[in-house]
Amino acid sequence: MQIAVYPGSFDPVTLGHFDIIKRSADIFDQVVIGVLNNSEKKKPLFSVDERVMMLKEATRDIPNVTVESFDGLLVDFVKQHNSKVIVRGLRALADFDIELQMAQANRMVAPDIDTLFLSTSLEYSCFSSSMVREYASYGVSVKGFVPENVIPKIEEKYNKK
Repeated sequence: MQIAVYPGSFDPVTLGHFDIIKRSADIFDQVVIGVLNNSEKKKPLFSVDERVMMLKEATRDIPNVTVESFDGLLVDFVKQHNSKVIVRGLRALADFDIELQMAQANRMVAPDIDTLFLSTSLEYSCFSSSMVREYASYGVSVKGFVPENVIPKIEEKYNKK
């Protein structure tokens, strides 16, 4: 069984992430979405549990996708799932530079794990989670940027502030 791990903070999950999830699910027998509990990142908009719940809801119709949180080294999480593949999405050349460095570092500490880069479909390549958060903070609709189930959760977060 070919298992791939798609890690990220997903704060919030975007349609670009969802594009990579669906395409990965077509390639691999099983895709594990690993929601990173990143203590280095500024205070996230959503808790890890909220992000996991939103992703589970968004992917409920994709039978070979599971979602869980993790902390620590990505390569350890990948090994825990008997996987040898990390999936990463690329939107632009700037993403490639960062992602390549991470892939090479991961390969140094875990030579049996490879990284597969998928370019995000063109219609999703121009925005990120941080852009979604910024637009939403100014009251701009994020419809077309995130899965439908995520929109009310974002609106609720910013209406509370």
